[in-house]
Amino acid sequence: MNATMPHATGVSVGLHRLPRDSRVDVLRGIALIMIFIDHLPDNLLSLVTLHNFGFCDDAELFVLLSGFSSMVAYGGSFDRDGVLIGLRRVFLRLVRLYLFQAVLVLVVFAGAGLHHFAIEPEDAVPCLHGGLNSLRHSLTLQAQPPGLNILPLYIILLGLFPLIYGLIRIDPIVALLASGALWLGVNLDPSINLTNWPDGGGWYFDPFAWQFLFVIGVFGAQLVRHYDGSLPRPLWLRVAAAGYLGFALIAVAPWETWGWSSLHPIALDMPDKTVLAPLRLANVLAVVVLALGSARFRTVAEWPVLRLLVVCGRNSLEVFSLATVLAMIGQQIFRAYSETVTMQLLTNGVGVALMIALAMALEQVRRPTTISRTRQAREPTTATAILRPNTSLV
Repeated sequence: MNATMPHATGVSVGLHRLPRDSRVDVLRGIALIMIFIDHLPDNLLSLVTLHNFGFCDDAELFVLLSGFSSMVAYGGSFDRDGVLIGLRRVFLRLVRLYLFQAVLVLVVFAGAGLHHFAIEPEDAVPCLHGGLNSLRHSLTLQAQPPGLNILPLYIILLGLFPLIYGLIRIDPIVALLASGALWLGVNLDPSINLTNWPDGGGWYFDPFAWQFLFVIGVFGAQLVRHYDGSLPRPLWLRVAAAGYLGFALIAVAPWETWGWSSLHPIALDMPDKTVLAPLRLANVLAVVVLALGSARFRTVAEWPVLRLLVVCGRNSLEVFSLATVLAMIGQQIFRAYSETVTMQLLTNGVGVALMIALAMALEQVRRPTTISRTRQAREPTTATAILRPNTSLV
């Protein structure tokens, strides 16, 4: 594959924006709800989240889809509007991401300081014990309080997007190989990581490893464009992906919890999440290959009953931030009251309902812009469209 391939499989058609893929939004909506559920300790519903059915969980899915969406949102902007406008849009998104992370950090520290969340010493990581010094390190992303380690990873990855995009424009295969080589190096030497203050340990999501998943997502957006809206789906690939998912399910499913304590056909430890171990990487790739290569799933994703998931996926930053705060509150509810099935279902139900309500409200606020963008995407290319391209965020 030579350097001319990006032009053949590029991220834009003419000067028009790649339409949103409801499959991506549905998957991202599912990942957001699972993140909320999994952040509640000893949560009954966590028995049906992704990590019980394979080696990966919602975090891998979220990061890969973030790479995909970044290419759709910003790759097309670099193509249509030029480097300066593309860089400006990425910068504005980075500022927005950082502001949300900063607010979440302040919420955590305010809760710890006021004992509103009743954070006990054994539950709080060292970065909550150093007062203003800890706050300074947290706001500069050098320290990550519990549950606030996903956005810092995304900030770094999105900050690297212009470089990733440039490498893929030169040669996609070389970009993938370079990214994969770095990921492999981290798996061979896990000490390659950023330092998390103050204990000297590494980031929970090692950005040197997880960048590979983001780059794969960026490249996946190219393939979707090239293959008329879906990933290529040769029979051998579908069989391999389905077979691997079956193997992963058998290996890690909580058979004891499900009432089959004697069933242990494959005994494997859960692979390391920090370095994005190969078993985890292969698992999320199998999921995405089957999902984004399926025309049937595209039809299902358009069903009205799944619209609630779609709007959550479209407003992922705001919904994720709310889910993080709700998970903190839910943890304290579980501590303050007995963790009965009724209490757990009520806490989960209210939390998910609030996430959906926020997404629906944001969707209504942004609806005029979405309608205008859709109309523009359907209009033929004109000199006016060339002179005044749509630069709003996807």
